[in-house]
Amino acid sequence: MATVDQREAGQDDPESEDEVYEVVDLTEYARRHQWWSRVFGNNSGPIAEKYSVATQLMMGGVSGWCAGYLFQRVGKIAATAVGGGFLLLQIANHSGYVQVDWKKVEKDVNKAKKHLKKKANKAAPELNTFIEEATDFIKRNIVLSSGFVGGFFLGLAS
Repeated sequence: MATVDQREAGQDDPESEDEVYEVVDLTEYARRHQWWSRVFGNNSGPIAEKYSVATQLMMGGVSGWCAGYLFQRVGKIAATAVGGGFLLLQIANHSGYVQVDWKKVEKDVNKAKKHLKKKANKAAPELNTFIEEATDFIKRNIVLSSGFVGGFFLGLAS
């Protein structure tokens, strides 16, 4: 290992030097660097300061249309799967292959409702923080958000 005297004298041995690494706390890094900071740049501020109204509406509208179109397609597939599964269970029930204890189902559903009500009252602080940040982003970028909502509804309709 090279000593301090050898380094000062210019006799460094690169293989023997210890490398210094910085330890990064990923949770703290994620809190400080939100996804929109990576997309729009650090300290980007409102998009209104960077792009014209037409550009903002176009960006929001196109991304909203894509999201709405995908939401519509995935929703139809999910509805078909759930409806088909329910239909098959009903056919199996009426044919005698499956017997359902409806009183037990009702008891379990009521128990689950009570459990969900307890959990819903104790909302996670991360969820509240996310909602506040999303609301702030929407307020700062109202034109982009409006374009997204309009495009989303157009995507659902197509």
